[in-house]
Amino acid sequence: MPIVRMMAALALLVAAAAPAAAQDWPSRAMTLVVPFAPGSGSDVLARVLAPRLGENLGASVIVENVGGAGGMTGAARVAKAAPDGYQLLLASLGTYALNQTLYKRPLYNSATDFTPVALVAGTPILVVTRKDLPVGNLPEFIAYAKANQAKLQYGSPGVGSASHLACALFNATIGVEITHIPYRSTAQAMQDLLPGRIDYQCVPIAATGAQIEAGLVKAIAILSKDRSPILPALMSAQEQGLADFDVDTWYAIVLPKGAPGAIVRKLHDAIVATMDDPDVQAKLKAVGVQMVPPERRSPEYLAAFGLREIEKWAGPIKASGVSID
Repeated sequence: MPIVRMMAALALLVAAAAPAAAQDWPSRAMTLVVPFAPGSGSDVLARVLAPRLGENLGASVIVENVGGAGGMTGAARVAKAAPDGYQLLLASLGTYALNQTLYKRPLYNSATDFTPVALVAGTPILVVTRKDLPVGNLPEFIAYAKANQAKLQYGSPGVGSASHLACALFNATIGVEITHIPYRSTAQAMQDLLPGRIDYQCVPIAATGAQIEAGLVKAIAILSKDRSPILPALMSAQEQGLADFDVDTWYAIVLPKGAPGAIVRKLHDAIVATMDDPDVQAKLKAVGVQMVPPERRSPEYLAAFGLREIEKWAGPIKASGVSID
């Protein structure tokens, strides 16, 4: 058989096999990689979504925390995985957009190393302080921070995390220089905030709602432009005089590059069904996570949105002077 005919026949066999493989998918458990430690906002979201997503797909979805390097370690593992639909990444603002500028040598290219599946949710970032900090609102916090910046400290789940950069930009905007204390996780930083060993954090509401409700920390402002239904009385930074300041975080599910279209569609439809489940919505609403509207859920939307987010944050990150080798 001439070589051209052999190659054509092989191409037909591969094309025929791909839909069959996608049709059989999933035939075993999948891993949803959360690139941060347990207790983070990503982890909270993943552990609500995974059981129902597995039911909708007919196979288990196992959450695995793979932290390190501001989320890059876990994200890079998925970027390098086989595109067979069994390694999923719960990407976020930090792992997908911020790290592309923040790191001098990022471990992956978000625009080319992943297959977008669905934008899932968003959650506001709050400024929360130790409960005995003598402030009650944002103007009081700004005045106190300016007068005491030499002795204040703020925590985050690591250099380059969304929480770290949110606070870095917030501090720069209000005109203070505060010492940053990086931790391995949001929960670890919170353990030092509760007894007052650090003074404040910029943290997703999903990771701090319980502490606020219990009065263990003090919520000062929401950094996104709108209030959250979980804390309707807490004013945004814009409402409290910080004009045009808008920082929140978002979450999406992506696959390694080259994932078959049929698998992407099947996973996308299962994710949407999970997002629309009333029980899932109720659990996420209770911790301040908001599902994205239907018009923002498609793979095409996520692909374009991700590129916009990379571009949007490149300027502020460079201006902040924060950079990691």
